[in-house]
Amino acid sequence: MANNETKKKTGFFQKIGTFFKGIGKYFKEVFAEVKKLTWPTKKELINYTIAVIVFCALMAIIIGLLDLAFGSGFNFLAGLGK
Repeated sequence: MANNETKKKTGFFQKIGTFFKGIGKYFKEVFAEVKKLTWPTKKELINYTIAVIVFCALMAIIIGLLDLAFGSGFNFLAGLGK
């Protein structure tokens, strides 16, 4: 019984306070990390944008060609049974 009485009981309001302190600490750390960010220059941003657009166009062409090839192959296989 003595052990239960000597333990510090945390009340509802203390738990709520700890919760909000944790949220405050989280946002403080996020802002500290954001200050460390380096943003790309205009030239780098343009180069990255062009690279993404070219990559997306190439992937669209590859997927389109694969779709055409598989579609033709399935149509050929379906025509064999007639």
